[in-house]
Amino acid sequence: MYEICVYGAGSWGTAIANLLAKKNLNVCLCARDEKLVETMQASYQNDKYLKGVHLSQNLVFDTPKNSSIGIFAVPVKYLRGFIKQFSIKVDFALSLSKGIEEKTFLTPSGILIETLGITKEQFAVLSGPNFALEVALELPTASVVASCNKKLAKRFQNMFNTMYFRVYTSSDYTGIEYLGALKNILAIACGISDGLNLGQNARAALITRGVAEITRIFKFFGGKNKTMLGLAGIGDIILTTTGNLSRNRMLGLKLAQGLPIDEILSQLKGIPEGYNTVMAVFEFSKKYSIETPIINEIYNIIVNKKDPFESITALMSRPLKSE
Repeated sequence: MYEICVYGAGSWGTAIANLLAKKNLNVCLCARDEKLVETMQASYQNDKYLKGVHLSQNLVFDTPKNSSIGIFAVPVKYLRGFIKQFSIKVDFALSLSKGIEEKTFLTPSGILIETLGITKEQFAVLSGPNFALEVALELPTASVVASCNKKLAKRFQNMFNTMYFRVYTSSDYTGIEYLGALKNILAIACGISDGLNLGQNARAALITRGVAEITRIFKFFGGKNKTMLGLAGIGDIILTTTGNLSRNRMLGLKLAQGLPIDEILSQLKGIPEGYNTVMAVFEFSKKYSIETPIINEIYNIIVNKKDPFESITALMSRPLKSE
């Protein structure tokens, strides 16, 4: 049994495990792919997801095992199955994942509490404007760890904080989880807009009106206003909608090129969480009568293969209203 296990050896899981290992913590990076584990053990690199980054010699690699602290970087779509497959048991759980499960509409906290048998006091989430590669390269970054358990939030804050990775605390883990999931859909929208060369005016309008939609959902589930203005809100939205390291933005750019969704997903390294999240959000926005015109059009483009220009026409010709 390890003290700390990071489950999921994608780019973000690898970067976080490496950060902790460089702080001389007892941390294991766990991957379900045994060949990837063997490759990392031999080379101390994860060129599949974080090419060119040399990993700390303190880092241990293994297939999933139980741990005192479990840090979950598994895509939300696969999170429930992953925990069941490996019968994971932890004392405390921290989520790095950003998404919403289809059908149940659960964020990672709900999935982890259900599957691990923990309470909400044993859970925290780390989120913010954080590209994995830049963290791995030790470029200045800020993030926020949230939990209803103030002592746990403080514990994780001290665990993660470095001279290049500054960590704040929050109690609004629910709001932060929804923001982390919803901003990915907005990034797809901005990728489509930029890919069609619609201009900076269009991108600014998309972000602004997209934030209005995100806010409706975020508040419906109890998110706090100050969270929206923080690192996990506006900070992460700005990064993901404009940064070229964003997989969700890249998904949008490729959709604008007219590429089939299956081909796009096969080209991208790692899963763009917005692709799965838009399915869940489209369904619960209908169920709870939440107005989400931009999100609905992204769903139509991805699922119903609607021409993006038709979606633009639909959005621009909606009935006039006050802001």
